[in-house]
Amino acid sequence: MDFNLSPEQEAIRDNVEKLCAPFDDDYWLDRDETGEFPFDFHKAMADGGWLGITMPEEYGGSNLGVTEAAILMHTVARSSGAMSASSAIHINLFGPHPIVVFGTDEQKQRWLPNLIEGKHISCFGVTEPDAGLNTTRITTRAERSGNGYIINGKKIWTTTAQEAQKVMLLARTTPLDQCAKPTEGLSLFYTDLDRKYCDVREIPKMGRKAVDSNEVFYDGLPVPADDLIGEEGKGFRYLLHSLNPERVLVGVEGIGVGQNALARAVKYARERVVFDRPIGANQSIQHPLAELWCELEAAWLMAMQAGALYDAGLPCGAQANAAKYLGGEIGFKACQQAIMTHGGMGYAKEFTVERLLREVLICRIAPVSPQLILSYIAERVLDLPRSY
Repeated sequence: MDFNLSPEQEAIRDNVEKLCAPFDDDYWLDRDETGEFPFDFHKAMADGGWLGITMPEEYGGSNLGVTEAAILMHTVARSSGAMSASSAIHINLFGPHPIVVFGTDEQKQRWLPNLIEGKHISCFGVTEPDAGLNTTRITTRAERSGNGYIINGKKIWTTTAQEAQKVMLLARTTPLDQCAKPTEGLSLFYTDLDRKYCDVREIPKMGRKAVDSNEVFYDGLPVPADDLIGEEGKGFRYLLHSLNPERVLVGVEGIGVGQNALARAVKYARERVVFDRPIGANQSIQHPLAELWCELEAAWLMAMQAGALYDAGLPCGAQANAAKYLGGEIGFKACQQAIMTHGGMGYAKEFTVERLLREVLICRIAPVSPQLILSYIAERVLDLPRSY
């Protein structure tokens, strides 16, 4: 069992670190204050070929695995950009997966090159305000109309909808009361986010201002039948193929932000002198930071195990969920401790750690709550009775 990265994986990490370096603390502080989308960062990632890391080579991608995508996103999150940088490109690495697995050759040729080259920004329309994590209870409808569909409904927490040209959209094509199982009757579309039929409203939020989150209201959006992925009514099953990769990626992003915060705390503890000695000489400062190093490293190993299992085609639900849980929780703990290590200066934007704390909360909340992950582990791994 080899825990080391391969030379190719080390090259991914080194090259992404170099690409992220010019986008420094000042750049991301400006984006945090203005809310301007980091188009130049997005373009740099596209020009470097990183937006297609998991997509087929015949469409311009690199055809690498979730493990390599995790290394990429971990490196981005560990940079100054943290979750703002990660979220600007995150959907490219898991969102189009149903297209890759279930799309036709014509659909792949029509959609994937534009995503890989950064010509299109896409968004993900699944979550609804009245359904939350209970995806089978969404009420957005797609009704047959001629050679296509008409979509009506509303979605929430749709990231990058202000900039996106395309949306991966889940809608119900068969009413719930006419389905044998709640997971049936849902269909998945990849289509134009046409503002003539879509009202996109940004949600003001506590962090990651540069990467917008939105409510989107769909009012008679026409969707060609050619924009349906796979078979009608099987969208929920298709969506599941992207859930474990997303959990791994969110987990490593939390780990990366946590390691970012830890590095800043360690640097400050070495340099800050109080009572004629660096505060890092005090065990009350040392021990929490050392503990964080151990926990962050352990979380990273879990994420790498999950990625390796997924890439090998083996069951990885427990490991992917555990990686997301550990990454989110320990990433938050590291950011919180970084602020406490800085003391009053941790509250100042100049030292960045306050932004890291605000941003890392995303990794705890999304795309699934820590409580639901614990329920999943209890039921699926520990064989305890279902609790909900």
